[in-house]
Amino acid sequence: MVPISYNIRSLLVRKATTFSTLFGISLVVFILSSVLMLSSGIKKTLSGSGKSDHAIVLRKGSNNELSSSIETPMLSMILSATGVKKDADGKAMGIGELLVVITMNKVGSSGISNVQVRGIDEHSLAFHPELRIIQGRMPNPGTDEVIVGARILGRFEGLALNQSFPLRKNRPVHVVGVFEAGGSSFESEVWADIETARSSFGRQGIFSSVRVQLESADKFDAFQAVVAQDKRLGLEAIREDRYYEKLSEATTTFVNVLGISISIIFSLAAMIGAMITMYASIANRGKEIGTLRALGFSRFSILLSFLLETLFLALIGGLLGMGASLLLGFAKFSLMNFASWSEIVLTFTPTIKTLGTAFGFAFIVGILSGFLPALRAARIPPLRAMRE
Repeated sequence: MVPISYNIRSLLVRKATTFSTLFGISLVVFILSSVLMLSSGIKKTLSGSGKSDHAIVLRKGSNNELSSSIETPMLSMILSATGVKKDADGKAMGIGELLVVITMNKVGSSGISNVQVRGIDEHSLAFHPELRIIQGRMPNPGTDEVIVGARILGRFEGLALNQSFPLRKNRPVHVVGVFEAGGSSFESEVWADIETARSSFGRQGIFSSVRVQLESADKFDAFQAVVAQDKRLGLEAIREDRYYEKLSEATTTFVNVLGISISIIFSLAAMIGAMITMYASIANRGKEIGTLRALGFSRFSILLSFLLETLFLALIGGLLGMGASLLLGFAKFSLMNFASWSEIVLTFTPTIKTLGTAFGFAFIVGILSGFLPALRAARIPPLRAMRE
């Protein structure tokens, strides 16, 4: 076995080629790790909005809340279904909400984007215990006051504490509070009084969805059966966590396909660069290879030694790329949610799985880019190598 110290000294002597190879592999791992962290952030943000013991009821055939409409009288029928949890006063724990999308101007640019506005009533805040006011106060029921999610605060004109913006033409609303909701997608929404939202958009007597808390997650099947069998309703029930998981699928797939495609292109460039570097190194180290063979080192030892050099670079580059990607954890990234066609603000979320996948990818790049040059070095006859 060729001493590892030989490989380390060799890399330190060839500073320029070592740095260029490290940079290429680090860039590949950085891109891949960032994409996987963003994908994880999408799932966390959307899936975090749902709970396994909650169910959401939509108009049958609707893919999301925006395309659903439920008449107000149906609310009591839904809340009376089997499996719905009752509070201490014996009232069913459920709410009806209205969801609409408005177009707003972005701050600091001429761009525009869609923002979701959720119409709520006095029971909605109790139904979402994860919601916490971090600035200002709660809105007064029946007024033109709204609260804004922390992630979109200040990103659009008028979405700041004590500012106003038009919910609809000639219908201004006033921001009186900023809220957090456990990092869920609710933090990318504006919450307004449901009657204000209804009158502004001509949706009187309409809910987009009905949410209920079940006695337990196991009660969902019974609740779903009751909702589905009542043909008068024409509704369907979905587990809340599953609903948000489905909403994230299209956006997650888009991010993964685009990011992984870019990573593959960059990885091919990095592998080609590493191979060229190693081939050039072998051409300049013929006498070293001949000397090692003359000292009794086998072809396998030579192959393993040169392969270790590339793997060492790949693993160091992988660590550098992952370290750089972790810094993105402090950044926020806005992206269009294809399910709702509205902007959602995300964070890069590192997990052991995402970092392990990126590091494993660096290992594979090292193996693929180093094997052929190492094989060539092992096949060079010792006498010819010493004459080069």
